[in-house]
Amino acid sequence: MNKVMSRTVPPRPRHRPPTRRDTRRPGGAPPRTAGRPAATAGRPAATPAQSPRTAPEAAVRQPRPTDLFADRLLAVLSGQRPVHWMLRHTAGRAYDDLARLAERGPLRARGMRPVVQDIGYYVAGEGALEVFARVATGDRLRAMAFRLERGKDLRWRCTAVETGPA
Repeated sequence: MNKVMSRTVPPRPRHRPPTRRDTRRPGGAPPRTAGRPAATAGRPAATPAQSPRTAPEAAVRQPRPTDLFADRLLAVLSGQRPVHWMLRHTAGRAYDDLARLAERGPLRARGMRPVVQDIGYYVAGEGALEVFARVATGDRLRAMAFRLERGKDLRWRCTAVETGPA
């Protein structure tokens, strides 16, 4: 008589598994040490040109503050996010200006989701950027301009925002 072997699957734990340690993040994995011979056994020693670590040029770059703020402002002005989402990212009159602009919904479009097509900026001074963005909605182009200032805490904040005529 043939005996059928069945595998029993252990029950899944009800708690959350530990998070994965991602060694692909910028900075890469820690350098290999001589105390870990099993990892390098059977392989020739890596030369500096053939390092297993990621080259700095190939590392994931952090988005620029101009790109981040253009996307954030577009999300608010197109109605995808509420105005208070930008509260901690604004300073001075910018929040009031943003609330006034969002009320009119200058970048809202029916059926089409607006996207930032191009971004440019001017360094107005140390810790200050004046940024413009072209926003495309289908075949229409709109303009958005804003000013970013870096605070003493080294965080960028929007201090002014405007959109082109409707």
